[in-house]
Amino acid sequence: MKNSQILIQQPQTFKNYQLLDSGLGMKIERFENIITIRPEPQAVWELSESLAYWEKQAHTKFVPASSNSGIWKKLKNTPDNWHLNYNGAVNFTFKLALTGFKHVGVFPEQAVNWEYIANAVNALKAKNIQPKFLNLFAYTGGASLAAKAAGADVTHVDSIKQVVSWANENMQQSNLTNIRWVVEDALKFTKREAKRGNKYHGIILDPPAFGHGPSGEKWKLEDNILEMMNTVQQLLDNENHFLILNAYSLGFSSLILENLIQDKFKKSNFEIGELFIQDSFGKKLPLGAFARFRSC
Repeated sequence: MKNSQILIQQPQTFKNYQLLDSGLGMKIERFENIITIRPEPQAVWELSESLAYWEKQAHTKFVPASSNSGIWKKLKNTPDNWHLNYNGAVNFTFKLALTGFKHVGVFPEQAVNWEYIANAVNALKAKNIQPKFLNLFAYTGGASLAAKAAGADVTHVDSIKQVVSWANENMQQSNLTNIRWVVEDALKFTKREAKRGNKYHGIILDPPAFGHGPSGEKWKLEDNILEMMNTVQQLLDNENHFLILNAYSLGFSSLILENLIQDKFKKSNFEIGELFIQDSFGKKLPLGAFARFRSC
């Protein structure tokens, strides 16, 4: 009988970020001293304060032009980019920017996983192992920074060159060095690494619901995740390891991730659950499912 521990977790360590309110398909957030309003499809309840109130408080609001793009309307004087410090088990810095896809360069709910990575890397180092860490679908590199700051050798893989350059800026702002940058389709990269016989002690996957590789490769979560997990299974060190699988897709249950972990890794104990952030009025905004395990 395989046992999974079901958790619902929110970050406790991200002091420079706050979810102020959520509802009516929006979330109002504070990043350092900049307040933003942007779409959030899972916030189907009412705002606790009126939208008019928040528009008076906010610096900028994202206005959708299509299902996946739009523009930022500046309500107050707002820089095009600024910095956000993270101080937890490890410390690092993000450059934030107003993108045309509503993102600003960080997913704060992932702080739970950054702490998990730092603790797992430290546990491996305590066994005199120099951890090798692989971040797939790595975006601006929060997980890469956490692993590197904890002392791992890090490979960061994303298909978008501009995003990898952004992650490199974050590394430099954090006074870190020597992350290996790879601009490539994640599935292609993992298949090549498996053929080479390469192994990693830690792997995190945070795949999008949909995406494209640099050569037009198509990614659809429900169509490609099984093939990806088959390959990741070959890359994870047999004895000393940890793995995190995230999924932010409407309707994608943590039970799906549980079945993938049980099927591919035959683990007797692991964690599954849901990441959320609670706004200042107590409403809990769900922000993805996860499954994870470690050998020590």
